Amino acid sequence: MDSFNDSTSTATLLATRRSGKARDMLAPGPNAGQLQAIIAAAARVPDHGKLNPWRFVVIENRAAFGEALLAIYRTGKPEAGRLELEAVQQFAANAPCLVVVIASPKQSHIPLWEQELSVGAACQNLCLAAHAHGFVPNWLTGWAAFDEKVLALLGGAAPERIAGFFFIGTQAKPLEERPRPDLSAVISHWQG
Repeated sequence: MDSFNDSTSTATLLATRRSGKARDMLAPGPNAGQLQAIIAAAARVPDHGKLNPWRFVVIENRAAFGEALLAIYRTGKPEAGRLELEAVQQFAANAPCLVVVIASPKQSHIPLWEQELSVGAACQNLCLAAHAHGFVPNWLTGWAAFDEKVLALLGGAAPERIAGFFFIGTQAKPLEERPRPDLSAVISHWQG
């Protein structure tokens, strides 16, 4: 499934990266070797101070993760209806592969902002590497990304935070292009 090779330019890779919808992804997802390579590429980001202010959690048992999310959600929202609860449980089952990126800032002279930028770069590299291997990624957050109990479930604790849930798979239907910004609205030139 590795579609990125020497004849594919980096510019083309960057220009064609798009997110798919996790709920529309099918198998195959990355095999163990491909996933290792994707995560290795995600970790090759600017990282002032060599702090590794991020970590990756591969969700192996998706059914158990879905049940745990459901239990956490029910505790916080006991009045939730059946459809809402089904959506929470289904979240964990989307796509063939799920990787959670956790922002893990370190005590350092390196400002927190720089560490957070490195986390964002790791997230983007994860998406680009998945695309380079012929898969479609989807970076999602939602309630679970901001819940302390979900963070604890993944072995985290404050000041760590969940940067996102990354679903990786094969898109079941063609991806639709979304509107992109008018570059003249987001680029300025400073000449002193």
